[in-house]
Amino acid sequence: MLSRNLKNILRESFYMAIDAIRQNKLRSTLTLIGISIGVFSVIGVMTAIRTLESSVASGLNVFAANTFVIQKFPAIQIGRRTKNYRNRKNIDFSQYKKLKQKAKLPILISVNEGQSIRNVKYKDKKVKNYIELFGGDEGSIRMVNTFISEGRNIAPDDVRYARNVCILGMDIVDRLFPFENPLSKKIQLNGLDYLVIGIAERKGEAFGQSQDNYIAIPITNFLQKFSNKWTSLSINVEARSELDYEKTRQEVIGIMRSIRKVSPGEENDFEIVTSDEMIETLSGFTNGIKLFALMVSVIALVVAGIGIMNIMLVSVTERIKEIGIRKAIGATKQDILTQFLMEAVFLSEFGGIAGIIFGIAAGNIVSFIFNIPAVIPMDWAAIGLLVCSIIGIGFGIYPAWKAAQLDPIESLRFE
Repeated sequence: MLSRNLKNILRESFYMAIDAIRQNKLRSTLTLIGISIGVFSVIGVMTAIRTLESSVASGLNVFAANTFVIQKFPAIQIGRRTKNYRNRKNIDFSQYKKLKQKAKLPILISVNEGQSIRNVKYKDKKVKNYIELFGGDEGSIRMVNTFISEGRNIAPDDVRYARNVCILGMDIVDRLFPFENPLSKKIQLNGLDYLVIGIAERKGEAFGQSQDNYIAIPITNFLQKFSNKWTSLSINVEARSELDYEKTRQEVIGIMRSIRKVSPGEENDFEIVTSDEMIETLSGFTNGIKLFALMVSVIALVVAGIGIMNIMLVSVTERIKEIGIRKAIGATKQDILTQFLMEAVFLSEFGGIAGIIFGIAAGNIVSFIFNIPAVIPMDWAAIGLLVCSIIGIGFGIYPAWKAAQLDPIESLRFE
């Protein structure tokens, strides 16, 4: 019986809320827009960030398992310390060779560095867009989480003698060799002939960018023909297992400090970059955006809550006679309180649902821009609805209480 009463009250309150919106379209619409903007701002930002974060694990996980990278600059730079990083000594090929000789724990130490080039040619075909050209060694392909699908990898002798050989990413194969096998063919890089010795497996896209738009050449060849005074190498290190990861990391840091003559007590003059640290850095940046969106939404929701209180007070004044009739035929103070309180909650929820729908749609624009899977943040949608309920109750309680306290005799006399 109690549940049936509650069900009837809820249904009646729902229809009364609809009727209140219909009778006061402009006033109700402005109130609902306020709530929608508040919910939209937080849901839109959270959806966009969640969409990015969902692809971070795969998009930033560009290294093989149990690996880290030594480089001059941080992977993600936030702040004004760029000049300090720029003043660091470059990591050169001799430092890489010394590290490779001295380190005992890593199972693989590799090297790479790259730059963008244009006008890569094969006979009458030309790739006019920018291509990532990177120099590496026999371990570089493994370190970027791909494999050789045809042909062979860069060999130690290719590095030793700085040979003009190359491995092609699938984007280059698609453009220059649509109808023939590229192996043993020669392409031109900046007017120099390079023999194609291998083709890498297709990796697809990450963050809206192709991961197959590259050409790999021996690192020594790259340093001779494509480097400049600002070129600083990245050294990739792979530990045997997760258990040995920290020991390997500490050993490599100690050797690099010795090689680069960093005094005891001074900070490292190089960066150790891992996928987890990149994700953590990005999270620190997005947390600020989340906080800002939350502050905007709180302000908008408080303003919208005041609007709900206003519309409910007006509604109580307009329906004094109706309240008197209901009380005369047996409605209790609790019934009246529940009716008006639920009406305020429903009004708030209507705006909240609209804000959630538009927020999710706007937030997932990121997924279309970067060609990554869309995300529906069910937790934040639930939080949004809960907040709207709290706003409806918080700002609707006074008008509902005022309605419940009306004297039925005085209410029936009201004109």
